[in-house]
Amino acid sequence: MTLLLNIDVPDVAAATNFYTEAFGLTVGRRFGADFVELLGWPAPVYLLTKQAGTLGAGEDRRRYERHWTPLHVDVVVDDVDAAVARAVRAGAVLEAPARDAPYGRIAMLADPFGHGFCLLAFSAKGYDALLGG
Repeated sequence: MTLLLNIDVPDVAAATNFYTEAFGLTVGRRFGADFVELLGWPAPVYLLTKQAGTLGAGEDRRRYERHWTPLHVDVVVDDVDAAVARAVRAGAVLEAPARDAPYGRIAMLADPFGHGFCLLAFSAKGYDALLGG
C-alpha cells in the first residue's frame, strides 16, 4: 500500500509557497496550474485547487476558514520550537503553543487555508511513555 496526502486549497500558488516555506517540501511535478505535487515527507503531498463553496463530501461544501476535522497531520520534527517559528513565519496560525507531554513536545497550528496540524518532537520513549512502567 502507498499513502498519498491530498490537500484541497483555494489557491495552489499560495499553498505551494506555504508548504515549501513552512516544511521545506519541494515541488515534484506540476499538473497544470491547479495541481502540484510536493516531495520531502514520507508520503507525497498533492495540493489541489478546489474553490470555496464547491461540493466536498456528501452535502458539505468546502470552506477555508478554520474548521475542525477528525483527521489531521502530525509533522514529526527534531525541534518543535524552531519548527513553530518557521511555520508561523510562512503564515501558519499558532493555536496552542508548544508544551511538553510525556511522549515529547507538541504544538497545534493551522495552515492559512484552515487545515489543522501538529508539530511534534518525540521524547526518547515516544508514545511508549504513555504505557507506564
